[in-house]
Amino acid sequence: MTGGRHLQRERTPGQPATITVSRAPQPTLSEESNLYEAGLSSHASVTVMLALEERFDIEFPERMLRRGAFASITAIREGLEELIGAGQ
Repeated sequence: MTGGRHLQRERTPGQPATITVSRAPQPTLSEESNLYEAGLSSHASVTVMLALEERFDIEFPERMLRRGAFASITAIREGLEELIGAGQ
């Protein structure tokens, strides 16, 4: 299994090899789904935070630099609303 894909090589004598690629079903996430349980790593959450800071020209304060602030889409949205609303 590689990145959600399964590669299978089949060979029939006298025929060229065939490689079959099948994708594993992707989970459906709700706004409340735990992103860490869905595979978000700590490193990836920092990447998300930096991208959001750049996109919205904001800075996450130290009090928001915790796992729960990026645990779900709802948590991220609420954090952004707080920061963007505070800047207006």
